[in-house]
Amino acid sequence: MRIERRRSSIEVIADMLRLGEAGKTEIMYSANMSYFQLQKYLSFLLQLGLIDKVALGNPSVTYRVTKKGLELLRHIDNILEILELKEQD
Repeated sequence: MRIERRRSSIEVIADMLRLGEAGKTEIMYSANMSYFQLQKYLSFLLQLGLIDKVALGNPSVTYRVTKKGLELLRHIDNILEILELKEQD
């Protein structure tokens, strides 16, 4: 039996990183988050160098996952996979 629960911050970050490159609106809807959450997570990911802000023109901006972000995503996916296997035991 699977119990519905809120996503952890790690899962939200992984959802954002999986997008590869996207604008704020796409990230917000794809990762299923509020604008307030989006701002908080974007700031956090930028600060850690997990994503880059790419200016496409005025005012168009997109966010792109860095190599460091892809590496983190691989680790998160591995951990989530292990936890799911443990949950099934």
